[in-house]
Amino acid sequence: MMPIALAHILLPAIVAICIILMLLRPRGIAEVWWVAGGAMLLIALRLIPLNLAAHAVAEGSDVYLFLTGMMLLAELAREQGVFDWVSAVAVRGAKGSCSRLFLLVYAVGTVVTIFLSNDATAVVLTPAILAVIRKAKISPLPYLFVCALVANAASFVLPISNPANLVVFHTGMPPLGRWLLAFGVPSVLSIAATYAAMRWHFRDDLCQQIECEVAPVELRSGGKLVLVGLALMVAVLLAASAMNKDLGLPTCLAALVITAISMVTSRSNPLKLLREISWGTILLVAGLFVMVDAMVSQGALQVTQAWLIWAQKLTPAVGALVVGFFVGVANNLVNNLPLGLIAGGTIQSAHVHGLLTNAVMIGVDLGPNLSVTGSLATILWLLALRKEGLDVSVWKFLKLGLIAMPIALAAALGGAILMARI
Repeated sequence: MMPIALAHILLPAIVAICIILMLLRPRGIAEVWWVAGGAMLLIALRLIPLNLAAHAVAEGSDVYLFLTGMMLLAELAREQGVFDWVSAVAVRGAKGSCSRLFLLVYAVGTVVTIFLSNDATAVVLTPAILAVIRKAKISPLPYLFVCALVANAASFVLPISNPANLVVFHTGMPPLGRWLLAFGVPSVLSIAATYAAMRWHFRDDLCQQIECEVAPVELRSGGKLVLVGLALMVAVLLAASAMNKDLGLPTCLAALVITAISMVTSRSNPLKLLREISWGTILLVAGLFVMVDAMVSQGALQVTQAWLIWAQKLTPAVGALVVGFFVGVANNLVNNLPLGLIAGGTIQSAHVHGLLTNAVMIGVDLGPNLSVTGSLATILWLLALRKEGLDVSVWKFLKLGLIAMPIALAAALGGAILMARI
């Protein structure tokens, strides 16, 4: 066995290096291999027992099912032309006004994030918006940034809006009614404040007019079937959330049923659709679960628990603001998925409830709007842009994030504090 003192040094060092490599992607190696490799290295060095690693992987089963279902539906909607149709409708609805188009794209991104998760907005909606914007021959950046920022700003409207929500509350997801009561007003304020900040930041670009006419896109029968299926799936998930049931299995089963009906109706090959799903994302999340449980086994939660208990001694409003902003900024150092896992474990071990828990949740979801390293959705958005021949520098994102994130986070936390007092 490795000496305990050495393990206490080596384990966090390996985890930190793997997360940094995941964010930097040296030599273009995908994020999943750095995380999965790091998890395997922890097991090989016996820094985490094999049985504990297996338990950590199994612990994420609800998240894996949720992600699989959402990715399957997003790819199905893409294949059936739903996103292309929605994007074309938005451009034509703008009637030549860039500012109106900006609002419409923001509204579409909000709806997609709420009901299909922020990853769908980042991965699938982004290329569709870019394709139509290029046809309109206008600067694409304002509308592409919408896909990145609204993916986080609207990601706590519902439990299904962000996989991080399942991670933070993986041991006790609040019922839908209590969720809406706690996060409804903060979500509205987050969405509105992010829109206002972006509208101001891109004010010069949005003064332009759209000179090119975009041809209408007809939604095929398969696309209409997918929309109906999505509506039914959302109803199922809202019912499951209202009954305080896990969301992963209903999401995956609903997605499989909708996909099967669509494939039979259109006589399509499901294997092609399954190949388009980013299965590496599931492996990435599993690796993060292993890393976080390894850190927990070395006493990491004792530090975060002590800090959260200290925050409880502050006045409720001050404590919520301190916790929310600290967690929000910390996302951008380690990414919100591992931070969400640690935050969820800390909340459980410290027996924290109410306003501080809500502040942690808001910080995990909204904090990533500060930089490109903040969330998995933002990283996927960046990769989607690179596939289309575009690249957004860290500094360009940070310039917008320094304006949008603090304003929206303060507004959302203010809404949470207000709701806690009612």
